[in-house]
Amino acid sequence: MTQNALRPSHAGRMALLAGSCIAIASVAHAADPLVKACAKDGEFVIGFSQANNAEPYRQHVNDELEAAAKAVPQFTLQIADGAGNVNTQTSQVDNFITQKVDLLLISPFEAAPLTPAVKRAMDAGIPVVELDRKTNGEAGKDYTAFIGGDNYKIALAAGEYTSKTLLPDGGEAAVLQGLPSSTPAVERLNGFKDGVKSNSKIQIVAEQAADWLPDKAQTAFAAMLQAHPDIKMVYASNDMMAAGALLAAKGAGKSVKIIGTDGLPGPAGGIEAVAKGDWSATFTYPTGAKEAVDMAKSILLDCASSVPATVTVDTTAITPDNAKQMMGK
Repeated sequence: MTQNALRPSHAGRMALLAGSCIAIASVAHAADPLVKACAKDGEFVIGFSQANNAEPYRQHVNDELEAAAKAVPQFTLQIADGAGNVNTQTSQVDNFITQKVDLLLISPFEAAPLTPAVKRAMDAGIPVVELDRKTNGEAGKDYTAFIGGDNYKIALAAGEYTSKTLLPDGGEAAVLQGLPSSTPAVERLNGFKDGVKSNSKIQIVAEQAADWLPDKAQTAFAAMLQAHPDIKMVYASNDMMAAGALLAAKGAGKSVKIIGTDGLPGPAGGIEAVAKGDWSATFTYPTGAKEAVDMAKSILLDCASSVPATVTVDTTAITPDNAKQMMGK
């Protein structure tokens, strides 16, 4: 074989050079920061579109988010209250886009109606971090990231706790679902139902949406107890509905085991309800506030070219064994 045979042709060399340029360009593109105007010493506005400030859990999120953002001098946090109305929340997201906020946090009241607003923000070059609830689409593609607890696994744990601890000998159970058009409501319903499958003696005889609201939960559970007087436990997809279920059980003169979700602190929260013996358990739903501010720092201050598409925050089971200890935290 001649020496010339070992050399690539002129066309081959050009192809190799073009391929190298493409590879270098791809690497450079991949290394681009998520936002152009990022800097350690910059000043940034973060808009947070909250689903509904009237819910105690939502206020808890706001409080923790404000505290976390306050610790970063470069950040100014603006919170808009969606007031449980998709049109209001959509308008507020559009206002944030018009203001050209540097990053958008959102807890969508409902998934589908808020999806177009999130797309508009992304199209405007604003990173969107979804907190606790998701819009339709894929994290890391249709929105920058999702931060929250794993609703399915939390509810699965509640179902397993019911199967093994609350109703080991079986019995009738009921479920109070949250707003069906929100992702946590669907995931918590499915998780709990799958969790109790491990005990074939448990029958879910009633399930109804109460939209996260205590008064609706009270009315719904009162009707369930009338139709099924042998119900032994109820799984409520949030602490507010668990509180409503307790009122319904007391009104009917029934002793029913209750599991909530949120594990809120304070005198009206689920932790104290378990500690007092009013409920059998609740499962904390972490706010993700610290993680959200940490991600904002990565994007806006550290000029990150990528962030994790999903950040799952751990839950804690609050039971009679640890409730009193958890009250002080």
